[in-house]
Amino acid sequence: MMKILKVNKSSLKSRTINIPGDKSISHRAIILLSLASNSSTIRGLLEAEDCLHTIRIMQELGVKIYKQGEEYIIEGVGLNGLTKPKKELYCGNSGTAMRLISGILAGQDFESKLTGDASLLSRPMERVSEPLKLMGANLTLENVEKAPINFKPAKLTGINYEMNIDSAQQKSLIILASMYANSKTRIKQKNLTRDHTENLLKYFDYDININQQYIEINPNKKLCSKNIDIPSDCSSAMFFIVAALISKNSQITIKNVCLNKYRTGAIEILKRMGGKIFIENIKTSSFETIGDITAKSSSLLGIEIPNNKISDAIDEFPVIFIAAANAKGVTTLKDAQELRVKESDRLLAMSNGLNNCGIQNKLFKDGISIQGGEFKGGEVNAYGDHRIAMSFVVSSLISKDSIKITDTKNIDTSFPNFIELAKQCGFMIHEY
Repeated sequence: MMKILKVNKSSLKSRTINIPGDKSISHRAIILLSLASNSSTIRGLLEAEDCLHTIRIMQELGVKIYKQGEEYIIEGVGLNGLTKPKKELYCGNSGTAMRLISGILAGQDFESKLTGDASLLSRPMERVSEPLKLMGANLTLENVEKAPINFKPAKLTGINYEMNIDSAQQKSLIILASMYANSKTRIKQKNLTRDHTENLLKYFDYDININQQYIEINPNKKLCSKNIDIPSDCSSAMFFIVAALISKNSQITIKNVCLNKYRTGAIEILKRMGGKIFIENIKTSSFETIGDITAKSSSLLGIEIPNNKISDAIDEFPVIFIAAANAKGVTTLKDAQELRVKESDRLLAMSNGLNNCGIQNKLFKDGISIQGGEFKGGEVNAYGDHRIAMSFVVSSLISKDSIKITDTKNIDTSFPNFIELAKQCGFMIHEY
């Protein structure tokens, strides 16, 4: 059923808030702790639909995972302890789940099948199949380089692989597959991307070496895990950061946010635009840098977004575009074709939505330019994309009239309490 949100012109209340756990880390923690040779505890796990799909898949592969109070207990079965599932493995809308779990299924001695919802089945999966086949994986894509993905038993061999796209998911699936290989795997990144998988493996003392742009994985057939505290999600925090920047006389502080150096590109972009963003109480928790982020009302200016910040802000661009709509002048993004193959074509979705709300923009094959101006309100389609939906909720703070957002049901895939928290902060949201 299509979910509709109507958001009346809103005013942000200054608040100190907490954001749910990081989605990228939650996926990886569930998978790696399942493959460990011992039991471990996760605190702060994101209980969103995407991560719950990953839990259910690992359970269907024979791993005991259960909640105890506020913690999740995972009884790891070891790298070779997974069992053949009784049915196909459903990833819902989660591209992260499908791509990462492909890495471990490629090296198993049983058959399996990964599938998902209509949106996920429309997304490209050759970035999965190509490196895995080079390693010897026996897999087939059913729908012209798209999922469902069928796996048959295979023996994997380590490879030297040079990445030609900036994708932390592709890098992570190769790392996971390499743990099942019979020899060392060496990955060369074109540009450095988020390194949560590497950080977790280093935290677990696994044999992984990182040297400039190279990653080397020496399979040792045993993974000994530790308990994990997951910080708040930087991408989710960004909706409230932008909300504070574009609102008058407002301030938002968000506690214990993941500050991975490959996840802070959006903060740096917004600072270049004149955003007043401050980070305090920086510390290391388990394996990641965390801190408190405060954002204050700001007068934003349009900029040309630097290419070297794109991969570090790839998930946050929809809400950055809302900031650009409120900025003086033109904001331009190029070389961001990756936005075309997310949960939606995010360049097209945002362009259409901004047009419908009176914001002039020009769409390119690999980017967009946005002329800041008067946000008039209107009806926009979120195309089933959680980040498009939440971004246009934020736009109600600068809109002259109400915003009607259709096809918003997938907000729960990444931020299950977003609407509740937004209401607490002053957003006038009505659900249909």
